[in-house]
Amino acid sequence: MADSVHIAGGAAQDRNHPATGAPEKVVVADPPPEPDYPRYRVEPGEPARLGERDPDETEHYRSKKDVAGELAAARKHIGQLQARLYAEHHRSVLIVLQAMDTGGKDGTIKGVFAGVNPQGCQVWSFKAPSSEERDHDFLWRYHQRVPPAGMIHIFNRSHYEDVLVVRVKSLVPETVWRGRYDAINDFERQLTDSGVTLIKFYLHISRDEQRKRLQSRLDDPEKHWKFSSNDVAERAYWDDYQLAFDEALTRCSTPYAPWYVVPANAKWFRNLVVARTIEDTLAAMDPQYPPAEPDLEKVTIPA
Repeated sequence: MADSVHIAGGAAQDRNHPATGAPEKVVVADPPPEPDYPRYRVEPGEPARLGERDPDETEHYRSKKDVAGELAAARKHIGQLQARLYAEHHRSVLIVLQAMDTGGKDGTIKGVFAGVNPQGCQVWSFKAPSSEERDHDFLWRYHQRVPPAGMIHIFNRSHYEDVLVVRVKSLVPETVWRGRYDAINDFERQLTDSGVTLIKFYLHISRDEQRKRLQSRLDDPEKHWKFSSNDVAERAYWDDYQLAFDEALTRCSTPYAPWYVVPANAKWFRNLVVARTIEDTLAAMDPQYPPAEPDLEKVTIPA
């Protein structure tokens, strides 16, 4: 039998050699799988089941170099779509990032939005509320930072802190924080009705991965500024936070504002999933440049 063609991982097929007519077996490679977004989306009405989701997932990719080209293309396209969104000045996008400590929110912003014009994109980080913010309802400070028309805003932590840390640390009674799920859903419905598209990402890391990242901050003097002894104290609440996240994602993943659980142990894969989800969302929005003034072809620029 003539030499057969073999591609690892493919399926064997029988055929006749085109020149001799003799039977031969050829192994044809399977095409790479299409991105499986439902795998990461928390379907409305379905439980999030964080404990059943693999933070080490990388699909068919094996290393950072495997995604470099796709990630670069996605970032470029996001930049182009963002420019159109800004010029259109009609709709806006709010991206929510939540994670356990060391989950990679800052790294995601840097890794995904490297090519975006800062004129049309702004990041807001939410720490403990100020005295003024505590004097208002829990959503007040977040509503101040909702993106206006044409803008992309990124919430590094968000209104979900008020059903996460508040719950875990018992900062308000359970009767108070339980009522906030409905308030959050109503808030996000109001935003979408006003032309804001929401994309919400939970960056899913394992407990062991968190330990490694905390240790790397201790081992590298240039990362000491990132480390706080409070990080170790917060780690003791790992299981409580997982329960809080699980319920928040389950109760607040809606058709108009879905949650995506992004496998985030591999930072390079995390960035790819976030980038292509944002790219696809913006592409579906299909923002357009506004029409030009009429008769521009008649305009001449004076010397």
